[in-house]
Amino acid sequence: MASRSCLTIILAAGEGTRMKSSMSKVLHEIAGLPLVGHVAKAVLGTGGETDLAVVVGRGAADVQKAVGKISDTARFYEQTERLGTAHAVLAAREALTETHDDVLVVFGDTPLIEETSLRAARHKLAEGADIVVMGFRPENPTGYGRLIEQGGKLVAIVEEKDATEEQRKITFCNGGLMALSGKHALKLISAVKNDNSKGEYYLTDVVKLAHAQSLNVIAIDVPVENVIGINNRAELAEAEALWQARKRRDVMFSGVTLIAPETVFFAHDTLIEADVLIEPNVFFGPKVTIESGAVIHAFSHIEGAHIGANTSVGPFARLRPGSKLAEKAKVGNFCEVKNADIGAGAKVNHLSYIGDATVGADTNIGAGVITCNYDGYNKFKTTIGSNAFVGSNSALIAPLTIGNGVYVASGSVITDEVPENALALGRARQVNKEGRAEILREKYKAIKASKNK
Repeated sequence: MASRSCLTIILAAGEGTRMKSSMSKVLHEIAGLPLVGHVAKAVLGTGGETDLAVVVGRGAADVQKAVGKISDTARFYEQTERLGTAHAVLAAREALTETHDDVLVVFGDTPLIEETSLRAARHKLAEGADIVVMGFRPENPTGYGRLIEQGGKLVAIVEEKDATEEQRKITFCNGGLMALSGKHALKLISAVKNDNSKGEYYLTDVVKLAHAQSLNVIAIDVPVENVIGINNRAELAEAEALWQARKRRDVMFSGVTLIAPETVFFAHDTLIEADVLIEPNVFFGPKVTIESGAVIHAFSHIEGAHIGANTSVGPFARLRPGSKLAEKAKVGNFCEVKNADIGAGAKVNHLSYIGDATVGADTNIGAGVITCNYDGYNKFKTTIGSNAFVGSNSALIAPLTIGNGVYVASGSVITDEVPENALALGRARQVNKEGRAEILREKYKAIKASKNK
């Protein structure tokens, strides 16, 4: 398809009261991205010169913010009254008056729409169609509007309540999404009347208007899940499951091994190279990149992290935003890392917290080590050099610098800088008081007894 300009109008003014939520329906998330964000990404992924117009209603400012993260050129138009889909599209009349080859109308609550479906509709416009309606074939068409075709052309969209017995046998249904020639779009949509029982302006009426003018109107088949709309929390969960299944399949075909695919959950922007192994029950939040050869062990939670090649994470590890693991680094079981660089070959094996820190190459962090980075008001950094050894159950009080090759004795509290190749001991001197244990037991026993009187 030759390069064509496109205006896409996203209808995102739904109230979403059935979501039982204080926020706009299109702001609910799938894979860490609002529904309307998924739609915007798909639209922009079709390529070419694409202008984005978003029709907003409830929660307009928040919707603008969400879409703004996807496109900094999107324009927003408010629908102050809800009088049907054609009325909503005309809220963006200003954009429709501009010259565009194609006009796409999509919905902000159909997050599973794929770039391939949108490109297919635009391709038909490029071949000469004036209107392209995206249809689908559900297992049970009950409740959906039927697409009536004659001689390969779409002549009408008939709602089920208005359909004849013969028309109800048709399984090709209206998905609601539509592509129109920019040459005819505004004129056709402006001509829609509200001569129906609800007094609303329906976008589907452009089909019969175009047919009456002998314009070329067709329908194309798109996968059922592409047109699934979200109206309640149950449908949101179903769409999440479909999105995750699609992502898992794509990831595995790209060369990633998922031992139990159905137990792994990805974010919308998770990037994983080939030859990564992911064990069961792993959750990825946004902004995670994993390089080739890494192994993510079971029950790990990862977000905002860059995981280098041939690393090992988990089991039961948590990587929080700002975590960076260099090649062959290891973060083991029951460890938490936040805003920290773990150097090549370094090991944080078990039961440790490393936050606001840098750990040098080939350094070993023992069990139970923590960087004490917060004083209740401010965060401070800990810097640990390469080839260092930090013994188990040590507390590193930031701000702190520990040099290359340092050995920190187990159980130490380190508060001052440790120079290169030094041995640091921060333990209190041990004192044994003979017979005091029995005295303490009797004392504590008496206190407990007095409370129970």
